[in-house]
Amino acid sequence: MVLPVEPEFEQALDELTTSLQPFLDANPQYKKALEIVQVPERVLNFRVVWEDDNGVPQVNRGFRVQYNSALGPYKGGLRLHPSVNLSILKFLGFEQTFKNALTGLSMGGGKGGSDFDPKGKSDNEIRRFCYAFMGELFRHIGADTDVPAGDIGTGAREIGFLFGAYKRLRNEFTGMLTGKGLTWGGSFIRPEATGYGLIYYVEHMIAKACPEYSLDKPSTLVAISGSGNVSQFTALKVIELGATVLSLSDSKGSLISEKGYTKEFIQRIAELKLKGGSLETLANEEGYTYHAGARPWTLLPTVHIALPGATQNEVSGEEAEALVKAGVRIVAEGSNMGCTTEAIDIFEASRRSGPGGVWYAPGKASNCGGVAVSGLEMAQNSQRLAWSTEEVDAKLKNIMAECFGICLSAGSKWSGEELADGVLPSLLSGANVAGFIKVADAMKAQGDWW
Repeated sequence: MVLPVEPEFEQALDELTTSLQPFLDANPQYKKALEIVQVPERVLNFRVVWEDDNGVPQVNRGFRVQYNSALGPYKGGLRLHPSVNLSILKFLGFEQTFKNALTGLSMGGGKGGSDFDPKGKSDNEIRRFCYAFMGELFRHIGADTDVPAGDIGTGAREIGFLFGAYKRLRNEFTGMLTGKGLTWGGSFIRPEATGYGLIYYVEHMIAKACPEYSLDKPSTLVAISGSGNVSQFTALKVIELGATVLSLSDSKGSLISEKGYTKEFIQRIAELKLKGGSLETLANEEGYTYHAGARPWTLLPTVHIALPGATQNEVSGEEAEALVKAGVRIVAEGSNMGCTTEAIDIFEASRRSGPGGVWYAPGKASNCGGVAVSGLEMAQNSQRLAWSTEEVDAKLKNIMAECFGICLSAGSKWSGEELADGVLPSLLSGANVAGFIKVADAMKAQGDWW
């Protein structure tokens, strides 16, 4: 059967398949599970017609890919961005399935969204779009069926509108979305969770690979891409711990600070982004240098920790080589599939070269903190209670520690290589194998393969 060309999904599938090869060679019965798990359980594609402020009808495409429910209700964000298409959502839903497995929580994998662009739209236009979008989506989601969340373009405002539309359509108040406001079912630490969780994961990597670059040292230099929610809270946690943040970026360029970002400047960026602004408006700020049309990875002479936090495939092979040359020791993705295949190959080759190489963590492991706290929000909703900031943060730290341990253990066993002295196991292999085994075993128990 000839399938449509879906480059993002095919890249994610190829990465998983390659990582699984040593495991599948030893356990050939799981090959059937791989064949089955790569096909989504359900794909929804629908029309969204909404009215702009001039009374003119506009149309967009709506999607929900319900990928796998072996471990729980489908769980994954709703992305609102002109680039959204089925290939991107299949890749994200596929990755989400194994990411959610690594959290240890009862969540399946899914993803959805629309090619609608919130930028440049009024609040009323966004509200009308959200109500039209939910007018179809509500038929297919629910607290025990599919629990969407925010993603690129879908923040607190959009989640509020979507929740309100669902409540009116179903006449029920239930936890069928996560990322809700604190006064109506949301969880503490949810906005911060992906960024904070990334740093909690990285702390374990540093402790094992390069403790001299502890994040409590100002001499530890950290490069971050993106400037949305994930990157802002990643940067704030790094600054809180004491290391130096050198960069943020957006689709138009990068803003570099050799002396390091401050908490106050990050807060200014958060206010700017909330209004739809770009970093180029800060080009003349003292102590910061703006580079139009460039990502941070080739702009810094020395980097110890690199944290891609913008979007998929944002680190190329050439940029990976620049990071290795700059002395990077840890690369961990805050974005989903932030590194190209070529970049990952370069990082993995550096790891195998011996002590002092790069240790790479894929997003399905290092950025699972966001969906982990979404899962904790679901648990709080089910019990009709709210945990404190300290309780949620402690649970997040434990989840990230467990995730790291699982990836390290599976990587040590199934990397398919003899580890020389001082060579660290592949966290890429570990995350893929551990996530796959958990999902495949649940599918087998439920009769999805035998």
